[in-house]
Amino acid sequence: MAQYDENALVDAIVDRVAKRLSILQAPPEVLRTVDPADPCSAASENECNGCGFCVSRKADIIHEMLRMGVSRVGAGPGGTRPDGAIAPLIDHTILKADVTKEQLKKVCDEAKQWGFATVCVNAVNIPFVARELAGSSVKPIAVVGFPLGAMTPMAKAFETREAIRHGAREIDMVINIGALKGKDYTLVLADIVAVVQAAKPWPVKVILETGALSRDEKVIACALCKCAGAAFVKTSTGFGPGGATVEDIALMRQVVGPEMGVKASGGVRDTEGAQAMIKAGATRIGASASVAIVTGTKSDSKY
Repeated sequence: MAQYDENALVDAIVDRVAKRLSILQAPPEVLRTVDPADPCSAASENECNGCGFCVSRKADIIHEMLRMGVSRVGAGPGGTRPDGAIAPLIDHTILKADVTKEQLKKVCDEAKQWGFATVCVNAVNIPFVARELAGSSVKPIAVVGFPLGAMTPMAKAFETREAIRHGAREIDMVINIGALKGKDYTLVLADIVAVVQAAKPWPVKVILETGALSRDEKVIACALCKCAGAAFVKTSTGFGPGGATVEDIALMRQVVGPEMGVKASGGVRDTEGAQAMIKAGATRIGASASVAIVTGTKSDSKY
């Protein structure tokens, strides 16, 4: 196998991604303003033939596709997401250390009632949650290496296998933040690969803890996640320095491209905030204020 300078390789990747990001930035003159009262007014006669297949006209069909797992919907200019279609993009989350079975049951009942994508809990709670969600379309998620990410790859892989054995159908792992900041990219990559392999065939989301990272570190982390075969990159644990931002979501989407999912988590508490994340490129929202998000009410949740 040919020898290479790992740091030089990562620097080359970052440089290439940075150039791509500058190309992808749309100039102001090509941005379109949509009239909320008439979304399809954004399309000219040449852009829309009135076929009736866009999101604006087929809300019931699009909603059902989202419930079945579709993360992106193609539509012509002016298409809008139908009311209520945000629910199937939400990971309903409860990760407090003192959570009780009564609270877990309430979260599971809410997820089934509103049609959320998943319920995200600590691995110790997966057996209970898996039983509560059995027979529904809602999947149990376990967090791994949570919330610090400061575990060995072997330990994270073991935790992943245990979570899968007890019923987890997605894994949200915390990246090795210290190794990333210390430029030990071999360890970062090995850490993610170990969890991805242990989780097969179920998808893995990698939590970057973006509030603790520089822009270049976010780019490198996303590139490593893609190389490792992760299904999603995710912003935050909700327990670190800062949560999801529109700017971070847009950056992560541009780095990973359309092939991977992007999850906004940490501080998403209302409908407007969730919609802003989705517009920026998020295909999943992690929140404990999920009911408030879909109903347009206020929440005192801090996650």
